[in-house]
Amino acid sequence: MRGKTQRSGESQIVCAAEEVGTLRLSCLQENLARGLSVVGRAVASKSTLPVLGNILLATDEGRLKLAATNLEVGITCWVGAKVEEEGSITVPARLLTEFVNSLPPDQVDMALNARTLALGLKCAQFKANIKGIAAEEFPPIPTIGEGLSVRLDPEALQAAIGQVAFAAATDDTRPVLTGVLMGFEGNELTLAAADGYRLAVRRLELTDAVPQKLDIVVPARSLQELARILSGEAAKGAKGDREPVEVHVTPNSSQVLFHLSSVDLVSRLVEGNFPNYRQIIPQRYVTRAVLTTAEFQKAARIASFFARDSNNVIKLRLAPSGEELKPGEMTVEATAAEIGDAISGMPATIVGDNMQVAFNVKYISDVLSVIDTAQVALEVVSPSSPGVLKPVGKDDYIHVVMPMHLASR
Repeated sequence: MRGKTQRSGESQIVCAAEEVGTLRLSCLQENLARGLSVVGRAVASKSTLPVLGNILLATDEGRLKLAATNLEVGITCWVGAKVEEEGSITVPARLLTEFVNSLPPDQVDMALNARTLALGLKCAQFKANIKGIAAEEFPPIPTIGEGLSVRLDPEALQAAIGQVAFAAATDDTRPVLTGVLMGFEGNELTLAAADGYRLAVRRLELTDAVPQKLDIVVPARSLQELARILSGEAAKGAKGDREPVEVHVTPNSSQVLFHLSSVDLVSRLVEGNFPNYRQIIPQRYVTRAVLTTAEFQKAARIASFFARDSNNVIKLRLAPSGEELKPGEMTVEATAAEIGDAISGMPATIVGDNMQVAFNVKYISDVLSVIDTAQVALEVVSPSSPGVLKPVGKDDYIHVVMPMHLASR
């Protein structure tokens, strides 16, 4: 399938040109269902354009191409198929997905009536005709022809997204904070996200150095969708292995494309300058505690039952040992005036001063759930300063949480 080249500002975007044909092909139900589940998450839930509620089906070099977009993110997935006649059509995403998911694991035959724009589907004893909209009405999903190109390890990228994207803001008060900063420099990629109350930063090594420094801000939702794709079967190559993810950025930094073996995800980029997050990270500590991650996580979860009735506040008390060879102790405390309180204590290796600091238990629980080392370090300067959590044994991740101020009694 040939494309048309269009210029938009400094970037060159290659858009696939779809033509209505009779479209006759067959594929396996399980492969079709898997492809629909991948692209279906990009379908617009509410739109003034009816075609945005549809999925594009088109033949493409002997395969079936499925595509969906909500104009912010577009996902394209290729499914193995036996193509008899070339063609394309868009059909309602929800109806098609529900029908295909209900079919038995058998061959699905598709044939388009070009005159009525009805897509006929047949699988075993089940038949259906779904009326669609011409493919020409479907917004073109771009592929990037120029700009920065980087290859990343899929497992490392998936893990990095999981450790960072959740810290992005969920409201549009400051749009740039709804995104994740991806900073390319030399042989390193840095991902950072912040919502004003916490900051997550993860570094990844690049196989090949980038020619010049580049910062882009990708919507957190787009990266989270990419992580879901990376965790599924669609991310695997023909031999069942996970191939590198190719990242392409347009020269004017308006769009980013993540290319996998059978899936493309294109996202618009967030405009604006991401805050200088390095200024937020404390460069020293007064008290440092090393704890068992699982114990800390369990104590935080128990405290959350009581903290939810007191603005999610938990108090951490850090007490270094006063005796040689005796471990220090950290207690996690939550109090709700009308319900009661809970206190959990755990041994910890603590250096520095006695310290008491309060945090939002949700933020603590969130970061502990993505730290994959047996131990975690908590570093604190003062009760009114940000706390820092780091995995022990790794230096590629840091999480900063702002403290909560307790009313004096």
